[in-house]
Amino acid sequence: MNILILGSGGREHALAWAVLQNPKCDKLIVAPGNAGIAQIADCAGIDIMDGGAVVNFAEENAIDFVIVGPEAPLAVGVADRLREAGILVFGPSAAAAKLEASKSFTKEICDAANAPTAAYGHFTDADAAKAYIREQGAPIVVKADGLAAGKGVIVAMDEQTALDAIDDMFGGAFGGAGAEVVIEEFMEGEEASFFILCDGKTALPIGTAQDHKRVGEGDTGLNTGGMGAYSPAPVLTDEVAKKALDQIIQPTIDEMARRGTPYQGVLYAGFMIKDGQPRLVEYNVRFGDPECQVLMMRLGAQAMDLMHAAAEERLDGVEVNWADDHAITVVMAANGYPGSYEKGSVIKGLDALPEDSMNMVFHAGTTARDGAITASGGRVLNVTARGDSLQEARDRAYAMVDAIDWPGGFFRRDIGWRAL
Repeated sequence: MNILILGSGGREHALAWAVLQNPKCDKLIVAPGNAGIAQIADCAGIDIMDGGAVVNFAEENAIDFVIVGPEAPLAVGVADRLREAGILVFGPSAAAAKLEASKSFTKEICDAANAPTAAYGHFTDADAAKAYIREQGAPIVVKADGLAAGKGVIVAMDEQTALDAIDDMFGGAFGGAGAEVVIEEFMEGEEASFFILCDGKTALPIGTAQDHKRVGEGDTGLNTGGMGAYSPAPVLTDEVAKKALDQIIQPTIDEMARRGTPYQGVLYAGFMIKDGQPRLVEYNVRFGDPECQVLMMRLGAQAMDLMHAAAEERLDGVEVNWADDHAITVVMAANGYPGSYEKGSVIKGLDALPEDSMNMVFHAGTTARDGAITASGGRVLNVTARGDSLQEARDRAYAMVDAIDWPGGFFRRDIGWRAL
C-alpha cells in the first residue's frame, strides 16, 4: 500500500516509524513532516488544512490509505473530503471531530449518554461566566471551548485566577477558541489516558498511558503540550478500564451513531480516576502527543493493520497483541517553553544514538539546515525507550537524553515518577 500521513510532529514521526515496520507498506509519504521524518520517509510540502489539495496529492501519488495525525485538519473536514473522493482515511468526520473541537458539544454528548463527567456551565458572556465562578468558588477549571493546541485549560486553585482566565479567553488570548468557555467542577484523583480505535460501532482498546502536562518537576509550573509519557498507566487497571469502556466510551460511540455522525478513528479519552471510578475529563480525536510515541513503540507493525481495520469498518473480532513491557518518552524542549523560546539552536549527538525497536528519538520540532539538525519548535525531541520494567525503560531513555548535546534545550528528570 501507498500511505500518506498528515502532520509534522513527534506523533507523526512515531506513526511513520510504526507504519514502516509493516511489510504491507510499499511507500510512505508524510506531509509536511520534519527533519527526523525526512530520514525515514518522503516528505511533501502540501497544506494539510486544504482538503482539496490533500485529495489532489493523494490521487496524483496513487495513495491507498491516509492517516490524519493532528486535530485541526479533522475539525475542518479533511477526512470528509478524502472519503467523498473514495480514498480510505483514518480519522473522524468534521461532525464527529466536534468531540474535541467543542468542549460544550462533548458535555452535551455525555449528558445524552449518561457518561460520568464533571459538572459544568457553558458561557458566551464574560459577566455570566464570572458570576458562575463566584457562585461555585475555587478550585475550578476554565476551558476555552474550541481548539487551543492543548493549552486552553486553566486549573484555577483560587477564584481570582479563574476570573483572570475569563478575561484572557474573552479577550482573545486563545483566538477564536476562547469565544465560548466551559467552566467545570474541579475533579480530584489521578489522571490517565485511554486510547480506543473506533469504526463507527465497535470500540477496540489499544492501550493506556499517562503524560506529564506541567513544565516543572513534581508536576509544577505551567501547563504544556506534554513533557513526557509512559505506557501502560497502572491506575487504569483492567477493572477501571472496563468501567470506562462500558459507562463512557461505548455510550458515546452509540450516541454519535444515533445522531448520524458515527465516530471512526482513534478516540483518546482523558479520565480522572478516584476510588476506582473513572470520570471523563475530555476527548481528543487523534493520538496524544507524546502518548502516541510510547503506544507506537509498544504496538509496532500491527498499529498500521489496526488503523486500516478501523478505516474499513471491520474492528469486530480484531485483537491487539501486546508485549508485556513498558515504554517511556522524555520530551526535550527549547529553553523558555511553554513561553517564548528561541529557534535555530543546533542539536548534536543524535547520530550516535541507537534506533531500533527498543530505542528511538522521535523528532517533534526540528529542521535540517546546512547538514545539522536545528530546533524549530517548542517541544523538539521525544526520547523514547522500551523495557521489561518501567525502570528499565526509564534508564534507557535518560541514558539517551544525557548523550544528546543541546545547550539550547531542557527536560524533566522525573518522567514516570507516579508509577515508580
